[in-house]
Amino acid sequence: MNLSNLPVAQAAVIPWVAYLEQLFGKLRRHELVESTRGPGGGYSLGRKAADITVADIIVSVDEPIDATHCGGKENCLGESGRCMTHDLWTSLNQRMVDFLDSVSLQKLVDDQLAKGIQIENKPSMRKAISAMPVSKPIHVNAPNSVFALGNAFVKN
Repeated sequence: MNLSNLPVAQAAVIPWVAYLEQLFGKLRRHELVESTRGPGGGYSLGRKAADITVADIIVSVDEPIDATHCGGKENCLGESGRCMTHDLWTSLNQRMVDFLDSVSLQKLVDDQLAKGIQIENKPSMRKAISAMPVSKPIHVNAPNSVFALGNAFVKN
C-alpha cells in the first residue's frame, strides 16, 4: 500500500486503527472483552458490565495511575531519597485506585441512562421450536475489525 497517494486525513486514521487493535488485544488478554471473527464479528464484553471496573480497564491497558514524580520508586530526589510531598501523592494514588475500582461499567451506563442518553440495544433473539435459541441473521455493511475499518478509509 502506498500511503503517499492517500489524503492526509485517511493516512492519519491508519495509526489509530493499529493503536485500537493493540488496546483491544490487551483488554482481550485480561479477559475484559472477547473477540468474534468473521461477518458480524467484533468485540463484546468478556464479563458482566457490573463485574468490570474502570481500574480493571486502566490496569489492563498498562496506563499508570500515579501522581508521584518518581513513579512510586521513592527516589524523587535521586540519591537523596523521597521528596517532602511523596506521602501526599502516594495517598492520592491509593484514593484514585480505590475510587476507580468502585466504578463499574454498569454504573457508567446507568448514569448515562439516568441523563436520558439512548443506548442501542442488541439484536433480539428469536425462539424456534428447538431448545436452542436462533438469532435473526444480521447483515451489516460495515467493517468487522479495526483493520477492515482502516482499509475502508484507504479504498475511499
